[in-house]
Amino acid sequence: MLDFFGIAADFDLNVMRKRQRLNGLTARVVKAVDRLFRDARPDHVIVHGDTTGALAAAQAAFNLGIPVAHVEAGLRTYDLANPWPEEFNRRAIDLFADPLFPPTILAADNLRREGIGGREMTVTGNTVIDALFWTRRRIAGDRGLRHQIESHLPPLDPGRPLVLVTAHRRENQGKPLHRICEAVRGLAADRDLQIVFAVHPSPAIRRVVHRQLDGVRGVTLIDALPYPAFIHLMCHARLILSDSGGIQEEATALGIPVILMRDTTERREGVAEGTVHVAGTDTADIVGQAQRALDGLTPALPSDTFGDERAAERIVTAMRSFALHRERDLRHA
Repeated sequence: MLDFFGIAADFDLNVMRKRQRLNGLTARVVKAVDRLFRDARPDHVIVHGDTTGALAAAQAAFNLGIPVAHVEAGLRTYDLANPWPEEFNRRAIDLFADPLFPPTILAADNLRREGIGGREMTVTGNTVIDALFWTRRRIAGDRGLRHQIESHLPPLDPGRPLVLVTAHRRENQGKPLHRICEAVRGLAADRDLQIVFAVHPSPAIRRVVHRQLDGVRGVTLIDALPYPAFIHLMCHARLILSDSGGIQEEATALGIPVILMRDTTERREGVAEGTVHVAGTDTADIVGQAQRALDGLTPALPSDTFGDERAAERIVTAMRSFALHRERDLRHA
């Protein structure tokens, strides 16, 4: 990912472990970034999103008295179990972050309702949309990159609708994932589709998906893809089945309907646009909503509700302004 965007990391925390647990990962990140922050002495720490790494880094900075800025602030389901643990992570970061960068007006409204909207806040759009369209343009203009991408993809038949499937949420492991696989099997049996399931590397997910869907006609299981290859595949999909947050935004921007295999969404703007259809993990509900989307009864159109490719620009501008104001305040203190 870093190589594709031409970014060189200055530090590698080396915290990832096989079959790691959240508490162990949190402890390793806090310890590693505490040491890094003490050495580097940053003026500000910017965290993005709602991952365990984002929360741990933000907590470490807060404990050291370093200001924290939160990109993608204000997303809410108001259900701590869905998504888990991300809903808690983002709410906790927003409690002390300043400035706040909500991606949409709805996210900013969430923050204001919670009484934390009096701080520096800029509605930015989401950086995932910046990356999406930058990547799509690069793929279109680089024949060598397209050949490289095609080496990662299975042969695709342009005459058959492509359905892309992903599933990775912790709360969907176990019985929900079994029901998701049954829905994929049902769609494949009922329609002449080419279903491509990009299987998450988690052993708990791979074991279930391969056991239930290996050899099913019309279903191709592939390993998780490099970012540009996944974007290329997504751009050619007729329908996406997923439990991802970012895919809801990307698909809304592209006008590709998404059957969301979760009970809640923190991106309700996609539902309002008619792109995201919340199905939960019931097999019949997933299949039914997918059938309607494939029949064109729930059309989707491209929308800029999640961003206009200027999120990063707005964040940089706001951070510069915030830094100048903070420096002035410190001088006058």
